[in-house]
Amino acid sequence: MLTVRTIDLGRVPYRDCWEYQQRLFDVLTARRGDASDEAGWLLTVEHPPVYTLGKSGKAQNLLVGEEFLRAKGAEYYHIDRGGDITFHGPGQAVCYPILDLARLGIGLREYIFRLEESVIEVVGRYGIRGARIAGASGVWIVEEGAAPRKICAIGVRASRFVTMHGFALNVSTDLEWFGLINPCGFVDRGVTSIERETGRTVPMDEVKKSIVTVLSEKLDVKIYNK
Repeated sequence: MLTVRTIDLGRVPYRDCWEYQQRLFDVLTARRGDASDEAGWLLTVEHPPVYTLGKSGKAQNLLVGEEFLRAKGAEYYHIDRGGDITFHGPGQAVCYPILDLARLGIGLREYIFRLEESVIEVVGRYGIRGARIAGASGVWIVEEGAAPRKICAIGVRASRFVTMHGFALNVSTDLEWFGLINPCGFVDRGVTSIERETGRTVPMDEVKKSIVTVLSEKLDVKIYNK
């Protein structure tokens, strides 16, 4: 069975983590085609408040100026993943799989599908019914008579079948931060968290362990600690 090393970085500034991802990406790209059974890494992390805009995103979906963000203690980066603008911050389980999809034997579309499936199963363990929406990546809460609410954003970059970036699951995130943007470019949809949906506090470590367990099953790899 293929193996993936998981590294929990704790709380790390976004730029530091982005640069670390790139170093791992370069290592994995350089060793493609060797006989190793290692398929890459899974980074889990929380970030201080930061907004990131994907390569095809629209800058106007940031509703305030960068100076205002800095005054509130938040950073802003235009980055190389897919998707539009989103927020990362404390109380959010952010996962960056740096994986060789060729070694896993799956394409990018199937990979994103499996990430979504994994998050749907994780939130389901807390009694939350996650769902997909056609044309909108990520995991949503969809209820009749209410606007859809996003609980997990997904934005991925893949080059030569090696991935970067990943997904961000709102566990106990302060959702007021999303009021400064049109989340993922939408003006008619909301955001939510595990805590908001369940009305109770859920330990972050518990959620991260569930993510690792479910991803291992969905990607058919053994994920182990470094």
